Amino acid sequence: MGKQIYNRNMIIIGSGIGGLAAGIRMQTAGYNVTILEKLEQIGGRARVFSLDGFTFDAGPTVITAPQIFRDLFDQANRKMEDYVTLLPVEPYYRVLFDDGSSFDYAHPDKNIPQIEKLAPTDVEGYKRMIKAVKPIYEKGFQDLSFRPFHTFSSMLKVAPSLMKLQAYRSNYGFVSKYIKDEKLRMVFSFHPLLIGGNPFSVPSIYSLIQYLEKEFGIWFAKGGTTALVSALGKLFTELGGQIIVNSEISEILVEDYEIRGIKTVNGTTFPSDIVISNVDPAYTYTKLIDPKWRKKNSDKRYRKAKYSMGLVVIYFGTKKQYPEMKHHTIILGPRYKGLLTDIFKKKSLTTDFSSYLHVPTRTDPNLAPKGAYETFYILIPVPNQDSGIDWEKMAEPFKQKILKFLDKNHLPGLLDNLVVDKILTPLDFEKDYNSFKGTGFSLEPIFTQSAWFRPHNKSEDIEGLYLVGAGTHPGAGLPGVVASAKVTTDLILNNGNGSQYMKKNLESNQYQN
Repeated sequence: MGKQIYNRNMIIIGSGIGGLAAGIRMQTAGYNVTILEKLEQIGGRARVFSLDGFTFDAGPTVITAPQIFRDLFDQANRKMEDYVTLLPVEPYYRVLFDDGSSFDYAHPDKNIPQIEKLAPTDVEGYKRMIKAVKPIYEKGFQDLSFRPFHTFSSMLKVAPSLMKLQAYRSNYGFVSKYIKDEKLRMVFSFHPLLIGGNPFSVPSIYSLIQYLEKEFGIWFAKGGTTALVSALGKLFTELGGQIIVNSEISEILVEDYEIRGIKTVNGTTFPSDIVISNVDPAYTYTKLIDPKWRKKNSDKRYRKAKYSMGLVVIYFGTKKQYPEMKHHTIILGPRYKGLLTDIFKKKSLTTDFSSYLHVPTRTDPNLAPKGAYETFYILIPVPNQDSGIDWEKMAEPFKQKILKFLDKNHLPGLLDNLVVDKILTPLDFEKDYNSFKGTGFSLEPIFTQSAWFRPHNKSEDIEGLYLVGAGTHPGAGLPGVVASAKVTTDLILNNGNGSQYMKKNLESNQYQN
């Protein structure tokens, strides 16, 4: 057995943004927290790559609701501006259609003139939709996102509200109720893909993202999302927290259904009565905990669950700039529903695809070497590892296919001006991030896997085990994982009474447009 390390009040497994947020909250509450991170740097999926002077955010790049990050600094009596600078992004996204036309998605005041040109009969429907989204946002984000659902009765209490808001309707169905033009339906329904959901399957409550963007805009951290991660890590350690990298967990130690600590792959044990896992819930339960302690969270439960899609992410830098490109671009292929059916249900890799192109140097030129250089990544939704795709063989030809597509259609001269490139596939997500089935966003956020139906923030099986991150309530996306930390730490500290407190903060934040 390895070295015994004692006197740790709490262990957090994983230094993703959810784990860092939970660590900050528990340190400010007087706990002594140690975060153990598998990789050589903090951030989890929000880590950073540096290649030949180019800086690449590995994962999240869209910051909405920045006030939830501000709240973390406020809790510690610090000013967020002393740690990180957030820059506004306009438009929020440029959406490129397969026929060559485009739509610059932004605040409703800027969307309406474009709708008038593209489909004037949808203007009034769009206004009604934004009005209809407001109560969904108020209930779904301001209230439910910060409320724990660790008992079935807690779900029953909100069921009437969810029915009234027609949460049973799909997100695409909700948009289609107000919008008739098919292009506009795509523009206003793609958001669930950013948190791992199929717009044709996830409930309409996720339309709240539109109102979240309306109220607070889209932001980017100067220096990249990694600057935000570094700020959270710095705050955590200033508060007395400890982060140990290169420390992969081999087992969560349990005795008589109570947490006893964790053990790393090198045999080091960390005794503790409380463990928070920022690892994928399916991996946490099926790979790190002996089955005899898991009655609710059995292997069978996670085999039967439905999961988000996988992702291929290609990072590349060029010695040519493309000033006509926006910071965030959604490139839609010739199919919408059919492509998503192939990805989510049929688990097949098709010849056509849609993608998200990130050009951070449009907002922060320092993310590329000085001169005429540009930093990119392109993210392509693909089937998760249930597909059986051999990514060791497919990665290189798939990368070349995507780069050639960009060279031909959107970034002329790309191949001649390419300086560096790197690809991550679902296989890498599985290996690097312990992502169950190599998914990009853990469990798919369908109705039957949301709120009480999602893996609970407080384990039903094991006393002292808690979860944060994309796979638990409320779900994926930066606001979701930070909200999960609020829910989880409230459960530990005061039985989870944080929603009204957070609602007050949301309504008074300076980042409102």
